[in-house]
Amino acid sequence: MDFPWLEFAGLMLAFGINAVIPGADFAMVLRQSIAHDRRAALFTSAGIATSILVHGSYTLLGVGVIVGQSLLLFNILKWLGAAYLVYLAISALRSPPPKAPESGDLSGARRGDLAAFALGFLTNLLNPKAVLFFLALFTSLVSVRTGGDVKVIYVLAMSIMLFAWFALVSIFFTTPSVRQGFFRFGRWFNRVTGITFILLAFRVAIAQQH
Repeated sequence: MDFPWLEFAGLMLAFGINAVIPGADFAMVLRQSIAHDRRAALFTSAGIATSILVHGSYTLLGVGVIVGQSLLLFNILKWLGAAYLVYLAISALRSPPPKAPESGDLSGARRGDLAAFALGFLTNLLNPKAVLFFLALFTSLVSVRTGGDVKVIYVLAMSIMLFAWFALVSIFFTTPSVRQGFFRFGRWFNRVTGITFILLAFRVAIAQQH
């Protein structure tokens, strides 16, 4: 059977548009880029992209339908996601103001790779809207006649696309001139990002099933 390129293009276009809309993932990569460094931001981006594989997997297995239709499961995921964002907000508000690292200071860089990856992974995984988005995406744009192997390719392509996007975001926000501009904000950067995470937590908390 020929590869359904038209269906693939429509799916990737819809996913790509959603990916570039700023949300919790974007806020997290931005914070990692400014408060830490490009390495941390890239590992966070990898965590977000890996989470997409999880969302895609349970959607293909039919678990997404169960979560999407179960008010209890949806609410559990919703409140876990909101609580995690509040935790991130408190962490941001309590953090010292970001500043340029001293020359040659690479201590703890590799030790923080797993933590940076986990931040991105959990930020995306605990977003209940991701469950509904994947369910809606595959229900409306993917034919029931599309084979499982093709759907796996779709999910892998989405993960790669999302990593590529946030890698570009990481590279942009870790360029010296851009970072220096954020450093001048001092503690205001932490306050703004903390408030942003609180607003995102509220947005998650009021999310409804459709």
